[in-house]
Amino acid sequence: MRKREKGFSLIELLIVVAIILIIAAIAIPNLLRSKIAANQASAVGSLRTLNTSCIAFSTSYGQFPTALTNLGPVASGATASSTSADLIDSVLSAGTKSGYTFVFTAGSSNQSYTITATPITAATTGQNMYFTDQSGVIRVDTSGSGAGASSTPIG
Repeated sequence: MRKREKGFSLIELLIVVAIILIIAAIAIPNLLRSKIAANQASAVGSLRTLNTSCIAFSTSYGQFPTALTNLGPVASGATASSTSADLIDSVLSAGTKSGYTFVFTAGSSNQSYTITATPITAATTGQNMYFTDQSGVIRVDTSGSGAGASSTPIG
């Protein structure tokens, strides 16, 4: 008489694999949307930080910075100055953070500035473009044409 073998049949294993693949097909797009939303929220937070840092810089040095690097960290053992004010971290002062590229443009006589945040890859890192200036208002463009002073302010 034959003994009954214990274990799973090939059909049972294939059904389990198929169920796992269906669940993954549902979950992965939601994960990507969540990552894009997180990157966009980080970009807005970074713009708020940059606005605050520019105001602090202006209070200390009588003008706005000429570049993002002026807001960055000081060299080891050095003190803060108008060329490295130690107001933001080295990642943000380099101009790229959380899938967004930040471009700082100084105005005439360093009495104004504009900052734009553009996604590195619109399909995977973010879909919105952002703009801010010395007014502190952060504006968003969802059309992909580029954010500017006339774009819609965020809420």
